[in-house]
Amino acid sequence: MIRVYSKREIDCIRESCQLTARALNYVGSLITPGVTTKYLDAELEKFIRDHGAIPAFKGIVGDAPKPFPASGCFSIDEVVVHGIPTKKELQDGEIIGIDTGVLLNGFYGDAARTYPVGEISFDKQRLLQTAEDAFWKGIEFARSGAKLSAVSHHIQKMVEGRGYSVVRALVGHGIGRNLHEDPQVPNFGSPGLGPKLKPGMVLAVEPMINVGTYEVLVLDDGWTIVTADRKPSAHYENTIAISENGAPEILTIVEEN
Repeated sequence: MIRVYSKREIDCIRESCQLTARALNYVGSLITPGVTTKYLDAELEKFIRDHGAIPAFKGIVGDAPKPFPASGCFSIDEVVVHGIPTKKELQDGEIIGIDTGVLLNGFYGDAARTYPVGEISFDKQRLLQTAEDAFWKGIEFARSGAKLSAVSHHIQKMVEGRGYSVVRALVGHGIGRNLHEDPQVPNFGSPGLGPKLKPGMVLAVEPMINVGTYEVLVLDDGWTIVTADRKPSAHYENTIAISENGAPEILTIVEEN
């Protein structure tokens, strides 16, 4: 069932999303060669808890043997998503995707960014930019009355037009009172399919794109997902709401006071 949220509920979701965005911005500012993802995750959790919220990812149960052990996913180079933080130091020239969410006052926020570590190559810069550009292209079509697959189709069209592939095995999702709700939001597909978008729908739209094949593998820990050819991947995600005027509102971009 696809939830349609009231204005009051979306105001609550927005609070969670704003905290998610600020947490990402804070941890992103700490990225530098030599820092460990274990340290970044500890800082992320502290930031979230210091602001009265709960890390949404920590302890989540999936198909893996153990619950997810961290407050954020830290995915380096060929890791697409769900990278588990370690004591290994980040290296100059790597890219790192950070995906996190918070639970605040009964509502969830979710967002991801991929960051450069030190100086990165032009090819990696272009990959990161394309992941972000694909998000913005997709939500041009996230309007009341449109079919959801219009978003998916235009993400795929932009990504493949630049010579990259779109991950098929992983998708975005509805969000609100639960971290993952209906509907699924693929980053590929034909237009004119799926549910019709309505004011009050809240979606996590998250292009995951690869330099090489779209195929992915799950490592032995049951969480870490990597590109099958071990070429780099980038991830960009925001939570959006379809507003009363029918246009998308980006909830996980920090609002200026």
